Amino acid sequence: QIEGGFVMGLGYHLTEKEKFDPTTGQLLTDGTWEYKPPMPKDLPIDFRVTLLPNAPNPVGVLRSKTAGEPPLMMSASALFAIKHAIQDARAEIGQSDFFTFNSPALVEDIQTASMINPSQFTFGQ
Repeated sequence: QIEGGFVMGLGYHLTEKEKFDPTTGQLLTDGTWEYKPPMPKDLPIDFRVTLLPNAPNPVGVLRSKTAGEPPLMMSASALFAIKHAIQDARAEIGQSDFFTFNSPALVEDIQTASMINPSQFTFGQ
């Protein structure tokens, strides 16, 4: 539940952008060629989850605790980490203006927000 909720959130924030045809309104990302949910290779290599021992919940249904929604919300940390990386990349090129960075953030959104220009890259220096 915990790992699944977190990975579901990673997909929601980083890969699952719905795209619609501007004239017909038809969903264009409804197949496996366009819709990219997280796969096993997308999982963090070091993914440690521990539960608080001896923490009863006497008011929950059958003493249950929520296990899916909190990790889904924690996955926003990946989006915030990317935003911080973009801020650092922009600072390196002298761009410190405020920018919005919405979820879902696909690779092209990250590249655009970073204001990367291929002429800024150098090789062998």
